[in-house]
Amino acid sequence: MKVLLPIISALFIFSSCIKDIQDPVWIEVSEWSLVANPDQDLAAEHDPGVLSHAIKDVWLYVDNSLVGVYEVPFKVPVLSSGSKEIRLYPGVHNNGIAGTKKRYPFLKEMILTADLVPNEVVQIDPVTMYKTQTEFWIEDFDDASIVIEDGNATLVSMERVSQPDDPVIFDSQLNGVAFGRISLTAAANKYVGSTNVIEIEGVPIGLPSGVECYLEIDYHNTADLITGLIGVSSTNIFRNTMVRLNKQFESQVRWKKIYIDLREVVSSSTTSDYFEFSFDALLPSGVNSGEINIDNIKAVHF
Repeated sequence: MKVLLPIISALFIFSSCIKDIQDPVWIEVSEWSLVANPDQDLAAEHDPGVLSHAIKDVWLYVDNSLVGVYEVPFKVPVLSSGSKEIRLYPGVHNNGIAGTKKRYPFLKEMILTADLVPNEVVQIDPVTMYKTQTEFWIEDFDDASIVIEDGNATLVSMERVSQPDDPVIFDSQLNGVAFGRISLTAAANKYVGSTNVIEIEGVPIGLPSGVECYLEIDYHNTADLITGLIGVSSTNIFRNTMVRLNKQFESQVRWKKIYIDLREVVSSSTTSDYFEFSFDALLPSGVNSGEINIDNIKAVHF
C-alpha cells in the first residue's frame, strides 16, 4: 500500500492536468480579396486603377494580442473562447523577398467580432481596400501615349500591346486596354528607358520624403528587368538602382506583382527636386530572346 499510494496520487494529478488543458478554437483564413473603397475620392490622385494585388500574408490578432504572421491560406489553433475581436492586417513581400514580410501601410485591416467555441472552426474570407487618403501616380498603358521614353543607348523600343495583338498573354481584368512590352533578341539585346512625367504631363511624380512610399508593378517576363529611381535637381541627375524583377521560366511564366519600397532612397535624395523611374534590361550572352511585359505601374503614398 505504501508503494501504491504515490503512484495513485501521481496518476490523479496527471489526470487533473489533462482535464485542465483547453481545447483550441481553429481560425481558418482564405486568400485575400482587394476591393474598391467606396469612400475613396476617385479624383486623379486617389484613383487606384486596376485592383491587382499580391497580398500574401496576414498579421492575425485576437483581442489586440498577436497570434502570429501567416501566409494565406492557413488554419491555426487559438487558445481563447467567447466573444472576441479579430483583426487581420494585410501583408506583402517587401521588394519581392519572401523572407521580408511587411504589413502594407496603404491597405485597411479587416476587423470582425466572432464567438470562439473550442473545437469549432471560424472561417474568414479576408477583404481589404486601399485607405481613403492613399494617393497614386499610375502608368497603365491604357492611353495611346505613354510616359515611358526610350533612352539614347537602347537597342529596342518599348511597345504598347493591346488584346488583339496578343490574346494569349492579355488578361482583360488585369491589363485593361493595353500593357507595355520589351522584346529582346540577340541583335537587339539591350533596353534603356525611363519615365518623363514632368515634361509629358507637366507635373512631377509626387514622392514625399520621410514617409511610406512604394512602387507597384505587374510583370510577366522571361528576361530580367532592373528598376531604378532617378532624382532630378537643377544641377544634377541621381540614378538609384532599386530591384531586379527576375526572369521566369518560359514554361511557368505568369503575371506577378511586386511592391518596391521607396522610402529609404527617396528620403536620402535630399537635393532632388522631383523623381522619375527607370527601366533597364540586358539579355545575357548566348541567350537568343527574352520578353518583358509590364503594366499598372503605380507610385503609392499618403
